Amino acid sequence: MSRLIETLGAYQARDPAARSKLEVFLLYPGVHALIYHRFANWCYRHSLRFLARVVSQWSRFWTGIEIHPGATIGRRFVIDHGMGIVIGETAEVGDDVLLYQGVTLGGTGKDKGKRHPTIGNNVMIGSGAKILGPFVVGDGARIASNAVVLSAVPENATAVGVPARIVRIGDNKVDFAGEVDQISITDPIQKEMQAVLSRVEFLEKYLDKLVDETIEIKEAKGEHTDEAV
Repeated sequence: MSRLIETLGAYQARDPAARSKLEVFLLYPGVHALIYHRFANWCYRHSLRFLARVVSQWSRFWTGIEIHPGATIGRRFVIDHGMGIVIGETAEVGDDVLLYQGVTLGGTGKDKGKRHPTIGNNVMIGSGAKILGPFVVGDGARIASNAVVLSAVPENATAVGVPARIVRIGDNKVDFAGEVDQISITDPIQKEMQAVLSRVEFLEKYLDKLVDETIEIKEAKGEHTDEAV
């Protein structure tokens, strides 16, 4: 009960829309998913694997959040919105972690045993981020929305992009070749259309040039220019 109360307090601290602990307890799917997971994890650790999966699948149906019963979740774990979150069997999540909707703590399909990431304390993972593999995301790290993280992230680092790159550690910006721009991203379809329009414009100018040359040749021979056109 004390852990539940501190979790409700963490939601209030993280979410300005949370008006009271009662509201959070009754209406926030992240809290419900965590409560289900605590029970499912107890069953999993006591070799009640089938019952554990029944509870986790019911939680998935009810909340839209899928946490494998084998995953280890720390204290004051906050899931904001939560729809579409997936946390794998061997994932480990530290204390004071904040996850937004659409996050995946998954595997790559290439590893055996420990297959999922270990998330340190006080980590924030933005919506749609994918963290795939059995590596560590250090304490205080920040993972940008829609980033795909495939390798370890140092403590207090910020990772962005696909695949993710470390762009900041603490207050220090990390320099690397090829600056990642998360805002001014070129639309590939627009880029292709621009290439097609440029080609059409070139062909039109070339055709006009051929027509003009043909007219000049016909005029030089004394032929009617309408026929030349």
